[in-house]
Amino acid sequence: MKTAVVTGLGVMAPNGMDTETYWSSILDGKSGINRIQRFDAPRYPVKLAGELATFDPSEHVPSRLLVETSAMSHLAFVAAEMAIRDAQVDLTQLPEYEIGVITANATGGVEVGQRELEKLWTQGPEHVSAYMSIAWFYAATTGQLSIRHKLRGHCGVVVSEQAGGLDAIGHGRRVLRQNHQLVLVGGTESAMSPAGVVAQMPTGNLSHSDNPDAAFLPFDVRANGYVPGEGGAILVVEDAETARRRGAPHVYGEIAGYAATFDPRPGGDRRPTLEQAARLALADAGVEPGDVDVVFADAYGVPELDRVEAAAISAIFGPRRVPVTAPKTMTGRIYAGAGALDTVSALLSIRDGVIPPTINVDTLAPGCDIDLVRERPRTAPVRTALVLGRGHGGFNSAVVVRATS
Repeated sequence: MKTAVVTGLGVMAPNGMDTETYWSSILDGKSGINRIQRFDAPRYPVKLAGELATFDPSEHVPSRLLVETSAMSHLAFVAAEMAIRDAQVDLTQLPEYEIGVITANATGGVEVGQRELEKLWTQGPEHVSAYMSIAWFYAATTGQLSIRHKLRGHCGVVVSEQAGGLDAIGHGRRVLRQNHQLVLVGGTESAMSPAGVVAQMPTGNLSHSDNPDAAFLPFDVRANGYVPGEGGAILVVEDAETARRRGAPHVYGEIAGYAATFDPRPGGDRRPTLEQAARLALADAGVEPGDVDVVFADAYGVPELDRVEAAAISAIFGPRRVPVTAPKTMTGRIYAGAGALDTVSALLSIRDGVIPPTINVDTLAPGCDIDLVRERPRTAPVRTALVLGRGHGGFNSAVVVRATS
């Protein structure tokens, strides 16, 4: 069976628009959460977000694609270029039907959809783009990456909200084992428009705080919801033998385990299944709980959901028996981009022997009996990391990454 290894990373995050800038910001506790600049936020109860405020897609994306694709695609195009460059792989030297791409989306083309609806209302139907279908925007990222880089193998999109980035990675590993040599995997997201924010408000899970230091506080007694963010990551995942044969300059780690579950219908007597997803991923990797050096938490920032996750971690590892971190307190909740970005962070933790911090969390809430790494990085040997993700609606996913040497 092929071993799936990560040889290239590309990051677009609110606190760093490349991998090393992002990582340096995370280790320094530098947050990208601030007041929303993309639209007139004072009119809405949600005032803060993790935006890529200085990103200008016109500098990176052909003008035709600016119209045909949405912000989440623009971010993916740039992150993919970074990842391919980081892997130093010449895709033209690989069989084009043995290289593929799997990405995750959650909000679809909400931003572009709102723009086109405004055209419909103000200018009439003749001014509306043909590329208005939400299904189009789900498929556009993967499709355009496939076309641009001649990835003629398996192409797909997974849609499971914040669990999606991990699902894309897991599915990419599965595809790699089906006569593929290389797969681009990951997810990017942008819901930074009034429609994107308003669509989430009925859940009651968004933070209404206007203080960037007190708005997104997972596992804290003051937890009051999550802050939306945009960004994500794309990873180059290869068969280990392919990477060795072509002389890949570095291998960040192995995608060793993956599992996904779905929660039961609310209101019944069955428990959430995040714990089960984590246990299945560990079993898939052949890893015992005692082998795990750090858990990258989903970290919802909603008290009830935080308790569910903390309970799952404690049930598997024991109370306060494994370091837990949530660097997304510095980016906001990035939906389909979050799992891929946390996986990048886990791989860099392995590379550098350091666990990034969770910022702004002061006092753990009752029921959150975990060893949360707070405020400062923790130096420690990291060889195996568990990454957790949950998507609105009941999705749960877990990925295990580990060192290869």
